[in-house]
Parts: sequence; structure tokens; C-alpha cells
Amino acid sequence: MGILFYHCYGGAHTSVTCACIHLNYLPHDRIPETYEFKAIPFYDKMDNDHLGTPLYMGRDELGWDIYVLGMKDGKRVVIPAIKSLLNVSGIPQQDVVFVSALVQVNPLTALGGFTSRRLGIPFIGRPMTIWGIRKSYPHLVDLVIRVKRALVQRHHKLLT
Repeated sequence: MGILFYHCYGGAHTSVTCACIHLNYLPHDRIPETYEFKAIPFYDKMDNDHLGTPLYMGRDELGWDIYVLGMKDGKRVVIPAIKSLLNVSGIPQQDVVFVSALVQVNPLTALGGFTSRRLGIPFIGRPMTIWGIRKSYPHLVDLVIRVKRALVQRHHKLLT
């Protein structure tokens, strides 16, 4: 159907969590335990060298390809560049959706991300990010539910 990008600052925590909720790798009905976050292949793993590079997470039940993307403060450049590249590749812009995953992010997530990714101390930073994401989790689930509803509505409009 299309391509959906969940994006955030570093592409390692909130966007990965939203993509995993979207793809049913993480639950919608409860806050995951710490071990469930640690089991996610890309959680807290995005290197600064890969910022701006889409990371494929999977295909949802409607056929949308789900990606995560870290952009720091570059979304005014990165989003139009990706849309333009996909358009040139034959993918119409209406089939490309960008969703900011920075929804009521707990400050501890940002501090933990800085500690883990920037300072290179994941054994300290990763537990902080997980604690912060667990606090924000209901907001992330709500975002994903709204996104999925919009995709379903879009799908039904195409069928009618």
C-alpha cells in the first residue's frame, strides 16, 4: 500500500517502539516488561553514522512497509529528500507517510539515549531509556492506534 516512517531524534527509542507496537511486536494492552524492550533487535542500537538512513522494521497487515528514522533536527531537509527520491523511484508522495514519534517523551528517555548512544555507556543509559519509554508507553500506543485508524480509512477510500 505504501511506506510509513516513524521518526524521532535519534531513531533508537520512540520510533523503534512505535514501529514495534504498529507491527504487533509489542503489546497494545499493557506496558511491556524490561526484557521485552531488550529483545527488540533495534532498540537503543542506532549509531549516529546512520542518522537519516531509514531502517526497515516490517510490513503491517494492510501492506504498509514500516520504517524508523532518526533525523536529529534535520526533518526539514530529510523528509523532502526522501519524498523526492521515492517519487523519482515511482512511489507517489500520497503513498509515503511520516509520523513523529516524539509524543510526550519522558526526559529520562532523552538522558538515557544520550548516555547510551552518545557517551557509549549503554549499561547505564539503556535502563534509563526503558524506564522513560515505559512511562510514555500509553501515549505511544495511542499514537500508533490513531495512525493505524488513518491508514484503514485511507485504505477504505481507495476501495470505494
